Amino acid sequence: MNILFFLRPKSEVAYIYDYHTVRQALEIMEYHKYSSVPILSRDGKYIGSITEGDLLWSMKRWNLTKLKDTEEISVMKVDRRLDHQCVTAKSKMEDLIGRAMEQNFVPVIDDQEHFIGIITRRDIIEYCYNRMKGCEEKSHDH
Repeated sequence: MNILFFLRPKSEVAYIYDYHTVRQALEIMEYHKYSSVPILSRDGKYIGSITEGDLLWSMKRWNLTKLKDTEEISVMKVDRRLDHQCVTAKSKMEDLIGRAMEQNFVPVIDDQEHFIGIITRRDIIEYCYNRMKGCEEKSHDH
């Protein structure tokens, strides 16, 4: 099976750019209700991922108490705990599932390292669940 079967294209996914401020990152994450989003370069390459925790702990470390103070700080100044590892369209299903076990979404890049979308852990589990349910229904028919 081709992993692109699971792809949520870039046009349907929330992400931030490396030139965004901390406040912009917070607002994008709040609006989309995501706890983690990919970070892209100006030319659309995947740089890494950032979480609410990354933002919160950095604000605490910088002793920022007002949201206004986050409007001038680049999101790239935030210490990120870890970056979601990505896959390519040619990656094997085992690689995808291995990464999905460790992170709630897997960024997908093309051959030029441009971000093309994500695959969510939920979509993989839902697919497996439906397959299992289908097999159980077939075994009950006998």
